[in-house]
Amino acid sequence: MTKQLSRRTLLRSAGASLALPLLDAMIPAFAKEKSIEAPRRMIAINVDLGFMPEEFFPKEAGRHFQPSPYLKLLDDFRDNYTVFSGVSHPEVDGGHQADVSFLTGAPHPRSAGFKNTISLDQYAAQFIGHLTRFPTLNLRVGPGAGSLSYTADGVRIPAEERPSRVFQQLFVQGSADEIAAQVRKLREGRSLMDSFADQIRDLNRKVGGPDRARLDQYFTAVREVEKRLAINEEWETRPKPSIDSKPPKDDLDPGKLVQRIRNMYDLARLALETDSTRLVTILVTQQFNPKVDLPGVELPHHALTHQSQKKDAREQLRIVEEAQMAELATLLRGLQAAREGKDTLLDRTMVMQGSNLGHAGKHDNRNLPVLLAGGGFRHGQHLVFDRERNTPLANLYVSMLQRLGIEAERFASSTGTIHGLDSV
Repeated sequence: MTKQLSRRTLLRSAGASLALPLLDAMIPAFAKEKSIEAPRRMIAINVDLGFMPEEFFPKEAGRHFQPSPYLKLLDDFRDNYTVFSGVSHPEVDGGHQADVSFLTGAPHPRSAGFKNTISLDQYAAQFIGHLTRFPTLNLRVGPGAGSLSYTADGVRIPAEERPSRVFQQLFVQGSADEIAAQVRKLREGRSLMDSFADQIRDLNRKVGGPDRARLDQYFTAVREVEKRLAINEEWETRPKPSIDSKPPKDDLDPGKLVQRIRNMYDLARLALETDSTRLVTILVTQQFNPKVDLPGVELPHHALTHQSQKKDAREQLRIVEEAQMAELATLLRGLQAAREGKDTLLDRTMVMQGSNLGHAGKHDNRNLPVLLAGGGFRHGQHLVFDRERNTPLANLYVSMLQRLGIEAERFASSTGTIHGLDSV
């Protein structure tokens, strides 16, 4: 009788380890008759100016909460989302600058020696990114260089702001000559990595312990690049999915917040629907302080957050934030309309929307406005945690990683999974 293997079984040799693919010996006998599950996916959204807390959070806890003014815009999805109170990242401060830590939980982003850590999407991509053409899709609504995605070394991964470029990456097939040229570039890159590897091995023999450890870390990163280049070469020879949608226009007017959000949310949905990727991040940034082009809005967005105690400014800010929540509802509706076997795409996709600011006007990074929709969880509730001693937001991230099928027990500042969020 074959002994059952742990799904965490690794091959080890000379200090290196290799994770094995899912083998029959790893599957309990009673489970082998079941069909393989359809893939699970994630969209993580950070709205960097947040939401007025009194308009976002319900007053009651549990399953019988009365929707807040903003959550009323999600009434069609009452049973498809959970809203959280009393969550944040411990020791993540810095006001607006905390956006760099939203998916990483790295502490004190304004400190002189700050070094970021791996983001949630990139951590997940280490396990499931190779299954799709794009390991992750990193998007931004708004100008600047901001991104939610960071490598294991804390290096920012650029986010794409132009919808037309995203559409081209996802769905426009190059000519045979263009594909061949790209494959040549990838092979040249792999050859270059090989030459680097030889040099690093030579250096390893010449340096002491601490430097050898640093080189080993770098060498591991090189090997990851090599593997990614090989995967990219294979994807280049496969046709991209064909869709009926027309390419979106690049209307980058900072005031056209609603249209720009809609374009990126639509592209995120199409990317998941075609299984081009399973991990999407979207940063909605308004720190350049545009005046949002909506009826009744006269002042710049950022300025409104600092004047929200004034009735007129508050009404204008409500118009902007309600429009953002309405676009979230449109995204959820599109995911719910797409079928994947017996499920909807929303059933298979976790959509987390939150902010690095609990109160933008006060530059407060506590009590963050966070909700999670879809993904096969038992929703329809308001989970309330200690508003003075917040529960780590990274606990939710661990629950999300596990829902993706990743056997994670810790991530960033987590102390476990998030309590009260059960899968169906």
